[in-house]
Amino acid sequence: MPARKPPSFVRNRSANGNKRPAKPKPVQGTPELQIERFSHEMRGIARHQGKTVFVDNALPGEKVRARFTAQRAKFDEAVAIDIIEPSADRLVPPCPHAEVCGGCALQQMTPEAQIHAKQQILLEQLQRFAKATPEAIIPPLTGAPLGYRHKARLGVRLVKPKSGGKPQLVLGFREKGSNDLTEIEQCPVLPSAASALIPSLKKTLLQSAGRRAIGHIEIAAGDDHIALVIRHLQPLSAEDLERWCAFAREHGLHLYLQGENDDHSTRKVWPPSGPERLSYALPAFGLTLNFHPRDFIQVNFDINRQMVSQALALLDVQPQDRVLDLFCGLGNFTLPLATRAREVVAVEGLLSLTRRGRENAEANGLHNIRFQAADLNSDFTRSSWARGGFDRILLDPPRSGALEVVRNIRHFNASAILYISCNPATLARDAAELLQAGYRLSKAGVMDMFPHTTHVESIALFEKA
Repeated sequence: MPARKPPSFVRNRSANGNKRPAKPKPVQGTPELQIERFSHEMRGIARHQGKTVFVDNALPGEKVRARFTAQRAKFDEAVAIDIIEPSADRLVPPCPHAEVCGGCALQQMTPEAQIHAKQQILLEQLQRFAKATPEAIIPPLTGAPLGYRHKARLGVRLVKPKSGGKPQLVLGFREKGSNDLTEIEQCPVLPSAASALIPSLKKTLLQSAGRRAIGHIEIAAGDDHIALVIRHLQPLSAEDLERWCAFAREHGLHLYLQGENDDHSTRKVWPPSGPERLSYALPAFGLTLNFHPRDFIQVNFDINRQMVSQALALLDVQPQDRVLDLFCGLGNFTLPLATRAREVVAVEGLLSLTRRGRENAEANGLHNIRFQAADLNSDFTRSSWARGGFDRILLDPPRSGALEVVRNIRHFNASAILYISCNPATLARDAAELLQAGYRLSKAGVMDMFPHTTHVESIALFEKA
């Protein structure tokens, strides 16, 4: 005998007895929405049928027609498909792939409006999480909105057309809100010489017998050279290797192969001699820093140079100072600090980057730096390298911020702490800790490190109250 369905009052309850939330009713058609403001993710915010709606491709003040893409109990998501009343800040995107490519989300917005919106997000996050307003706002650091990105990863995929037929090779970036790749012929945010390589790259891929084994191609551009890193899951044949080396010779590139074991199997194959390095200069300090194409660097060289100069001006490093540089990477701030300070202790979690930092210090003739690999998520105040105290501290953490770090470094009682951030929410969270520890937020501002994207790069100076 088949089991009987339980009564409706039982079916509508979860296993713990709580009433299940009703499934949201689908929105019919493409309603008009009035965009009130930006979210902290730089999506338009509207209201529809009493619910908050986050709208992609919509700017504050606009009236749009939207297609709903996701519905949840407390909010919905949508994308603007028709701009009924455009904002004065809207423009035609400079890239023909902007509507579908996920690399840039804000090309429809003027660069001036983008950086202004990012500054407002920073100030809102500081007020929300730290109940703080900087005593002075630093004017935004801005530069060229195109041709700035010196590193990028192009995905490679064989895709079967929806209409059937043979799989087609796609070379490009991920689409917005999807793992699918969008086919690109150019990328205006790359340096022009790197963008111009894309059609020839695809042609060479199509000629390669092992194209199915190539997962992506990284482009890394230094001041003088461009490198390609080809990620392959199976060894390339001798014929394919020669084809790629010929491509590198023709275009004056450095060529690297990255095998299945990731970093440990990356090797340079063209030119056959010379160091595995690119470089960028910091002319204000008379420095040149070398990096491997797969190292982490700031991809916007112009803004990076402005940022480093501003950081040292804000910290006001004196010749007698001992400075601590946390999350130091390969020495982007460390080496400039060492040209001003008595001593710099530079700490980084990745041993490979501290080795690169020592290499850069030696190449630039700087001998007052101590590089140290250490876990910064634990109490480091009693470590040998931390003894002696510090007059000033700089930290440049990842997006997750530096909560444990700020809880530890406040014990050094440094006169000034400069925090470089790529996430205003975690900066604000950590700022609350520093304010509790007796620091004041004297200055803060934003930097246009990633034009046309929703990434907010900021800088904040904390001084002893």
